[in-house]
Amino acid sequence: MRHKNFVFNMAYAKTELFNNDLKTAAILFKALSHPARLAILQYLAETRVCITGDISAELPLSRTTVNQHLKELKNAGLIQGTVDGARVNYCLNPATISEMERIANSFFKEIGGNCDYDCGEGQQCQSTKPSVNR
Repeated sequence: MRHKNFVFNMAYAKTELFNNDLKTAAILFKALSHPARLAILQYLAETRVCITGDISAELPLSRTTVNQHLKELKNAGLIQGTVDGARVNYCLNPATISEMERIANSFFKEIGGNCDYDCGEGQQCQSTKPSVNR
């Protein structure tokens, strides 16, 4: 058991070796890694209001499962909400959504499209960017 905790702590500590944008991107991308969470974000964006009450009726999931996904989204800062007894109020967090857009655009701009390297076995990387003929 001690070994597992040591390995977990070492892995956790290694995240400190990366810049803040990569750490933030990892947290946000992980929050987006389930289709239910994407559906929740879409639903909140489409309604354009804060939702008070149960949104599980809008999704093909149980209330408990929806609440777990809401918690993950809230922990990542993608939604903001309050719980007052049985009353729940959730909406998108526009500041985090904007920050995520900035981080994602920057990340994909940095890694995408440049295929001037060998992909191994003598194959050239094939760009998915449309070529521009002038």
